[in-house]
Amino acid sequence: MSKKKVSLRELDVSNMGSWPREYKIGFCVLLALIIFGLLWYLVTRPKGQELERLEKREVELRQDFEEKQGRATNLEPLKQQLAQMEQQLQQMLRQLPSRTEMPALINDISQTALATGIHNELFKPGPETPKEFYAEKPIELKMVGTYHQFGAFVSGVASLPRVVIMTMHDISLRPRGGRGDSVVPLGPNSSLELAGTVKTYRYLDEEEAAAQQGAAAGTAGGKR
Repeated sequence: MSKKKVSLRELDVSNMGSWPREYKIGFCVLLALIIFGLLWYLVTRPKGQELERLEKREVELRQDFEEKQGRATNLEPLKQQLAQMEQQLQQMLRQLPSRTEMPALINDISQTALATGIHNELFKPGPETPKEFYAEKPIELKMVGTYHQFGAFVSGVASLPRVVIMTMHDISLRPRGGRGDSVVPLGPNSSLELAGTVKTYRYLDEEEAAAQQGAAAGTAGGKR
């Protein structure tokens, strides 16, 4: 005699022990799936997301470490290169005239112009302006000479014992006027007039440089 098949509606939830065997197994499997699903959602999934975040952080930290390691490797050669550049700068500055040599240098520039046949209508040195590690001295001038005389003047200044750096500011070079308002035709021996301001430079000695740095530091502190 065959057993009567029980439907799901006929199952008594309050008396699960009376359920057929296949329903008990199915219920246990369903309950296990629900438990595993809850465990995955509440425990495993957040841990997986945290693991993914930590893996990304590990990659970022590794890249940052490699970048800093590369900088550290190149730091010592860069320090040596910087020291060499500072030494070369000091050597170049030492080739500029000193404070005691500046008056003689200005006189040499004026005498060089006269020696080449240039006429100095105005040669007026102005007050110095100290900078961080050098000082600049402006000279207002008005010179009259030919093209070749000006070329010889530049060559003569370049051959002076000390390195002479001259920068030109508001310089004008024009033909020198002849009789009345007429202008002499421009040629190799035409008279030219050079007028404006040039600046020459000297290096600051240790005492002057220290005073200049102290003044700069005081100005920076006052702005704060």
